[in-house]
Amino acid sequence: MKIIQRYILKELTFTFFISSGVFTFVLLIGNLVQLADLIVNKGVSVFSVGILFINLLPFLLSYTIPMATLASLLIVFGRLSSENEIIAMKSGGIAMHRLAIPILTAGLVISLFSFFLNDRVLPRTHFSSRKILKNIGIRNPASYLESGTFIKTFKDYIIFIYEVKRNKLKNIRIYQLQENKPTRTIIANSGEFMTLPEQNAIKLKLQDGTSDEPDPKDPGHFYKLNFKTYFLTLNLDNGFAQNIEKKPKEMTIAELKTEIKRLGRNSIDTIPLVTEIHRKVALSFSSFAFILIGISLGIFTRRGERSVQFAIALLIIVIYYLLLAGGIAISLKGIPHPALWLHIPNILLIILGIKIFRITEV
Repeated sequence: MKIIQRYILKELTFTFFISSGVFTFVLLIGNLVQLADLIVNKGVSVFSVGILFINLLPFLLSYTIPMATLASLLIVFGRLSSENEIIAMKSGGIAMHRLAIPILTAGLVISLFSFFLNDRVLPRTHFSSRKILKNIGIRNPASYLESGTFIKTFKDYIIFIYEVKRNKLKNIRIYQLQENKPTRTIIANSGEFMTLPEQNAIKLKLQDGTSDEPDPKDPGHFYKLNFKTYFLTLNLDNGFAQNIEKKPKEMTIAELKTEIKRLGRNSIDTIPLVTEIHRKVALSFSSFAFILIGISLGIFTRRGERSVQFAIALLIIVIYYLLLAGGIAISLKGIPHPALWLHIPNILLIILGIKIFRITEV
């Protein structure tokens, strides 16, 4: 019995690491393109981008570990079932529930590791990434800005840039919102950012354009000014917060509980913080829930093709995260018992897994 258990655990371990690599690589592809763009087009240092890459991995692993757990179980038990090894084990008097005990124990270990990852590592790396992005934005503002979108980072200003390449800008539209006055518009064919760290500001050098300037006789009206070069200073106090406060996702459960107590004393709604606590716990223990459904479906489907097992795994994962997203939405609406709504996906998977597992034992 122990030999068979070790054999299956060995197979599962190998397949788990392969699946983890595949899923992580797939999720990395889109992010790698964005990170490469920071280096090639926006002049961000390789070191800063490397730190961002390292900080990205825990976030990806928080999702790929449960996915790999499910996929490895479907692949291994699907192969054992298709090659009639499961039937041979049953004929030899080996009960499936005894075979599942070490796997469930391993699943519990994986879930505890995921809990540590989601509660301690991920908040720290996410917060670190935000601070790095802020520092990149101060040293190299163009890297913080996206072309083709309305940028509302700076107070009272809305900026639209058609093309951003390093610090060089093309086709710039700047709208200055003024209370009880018409919106002031500045248009330039090209420009560039220049940082002024000692003044905590950014100077925008615009070239070949027009600017709405207040009429000295009637400040409520503008006249059009054509310019070859125009300088506009944007204060970073308005754009990039000097002190970055942690978001709920960047807090540990202990910090969330402390914040809940602090806000609760002031009668402030703390539902989003409670929801975040249970989201961390539910996501961490999804691997344990996936084990039951993975063993059962792996035996039940009786298919050995890895592509089929991956497809089944992806379908279950999509349904799981849709249910989790629904639970989060319901909880945030203030409906009672947020813990129940967020743990429903795990509960459903465990119940369904047990029912199918009983069928496979017959």
